[in-house]
Amino acid sequence: MLRHMIRKRLEKAQRDGRLQGPEGERLLELQNALQQGVGAPSLVYQSMVSPGHSRLDSSYHYLQLAFNEDVRQMRRVLPSIVRNERILIEAGTPYLKREGMAGIRAIRSIWPGHIVADLKASDGGAEEAQMALEAGATASTVLGNSPIETLDRFIAACRVSEMASMIDMLGVPDPLRVVMQLKLPPDVIVLHRGRDEENTRGKVIQYRHVTRLRSKFDMLISAAGGVDLREARSAVFNGASIVVVNVVSPGKPWQGIPANGDVGAMARSFLEEIE
Repeated sequence: MLRHMIRKRLEKAQRDGRLQGPEGERLLELQNALQQGVGAPSLVYQSMVSPGHSRLDSSYHYLQLAFNEDVRQMRRVLPSIVRNERILIEAGTPYLKREGMAGIRAIRSIWPGHIVADLKASDGGAEEAQMALEAGATASTVLGNSPIETLDRFIAACRVSEMASMIDMLGVPDPLRVVMQLKLPPDVIVLHRGRDEENTRGKVIQYRHVTRLRSKFDMLISAAGGVDLREARSAVFNGASIVVVNVVSPGKPWQGIPANGDVGAMARSFLEEIE
């Protein structure tokens, strides 16, 4: 899969006349490493250590708006969202299960900025990341309790594609322990209180992990799960760079922005709150 992705990037760089620049040199180095056979994986990872693949700026506070219903709701709501470099649009997991990769393409037809594919991949993450990339996503997620091999390959695939790699630590008691085992760190760690946990007393987003993670790795922290304006303030105060806010359909019990309200105005309020 990595070899296929690198070949496609080389072909595109050649078409765009960029093989003489730094990107072309890096891709050729990756391709040569993969062709060496024995020891090639380590050479590939070493050649990808340089930062900057995600194009997410650690000096910003981002609002990630998650669509979890269907294309119909997304097409109705998304045009009301102001174009802003600090807004990421998420194709949520339920949305992707309903709409597939066509759902990402539908978002891309409306939204010119960052799109997060919340794949929550658990196996074969490199292939799923490639599918999301081809549909128009600029970032994708993998579950932190996946095998280390899956996480490594997912991150490598995202690096090659210059996608932001996000590890969702839903249900993971010690995120740092997971990251310490990886060949390369991800671009983003998602500290996630699950949907089914939102209304359970005592279940909170585990901000205590932020300092431990950031003290050892240069990565962004995302806070997800029942985020309202108050929780968004808390997330930023505790060191998160991304707050994930759900667009919530009427009758659903979760926190977020009501889909039948003024979503555009609420999005602006969140941006102001996390400035």
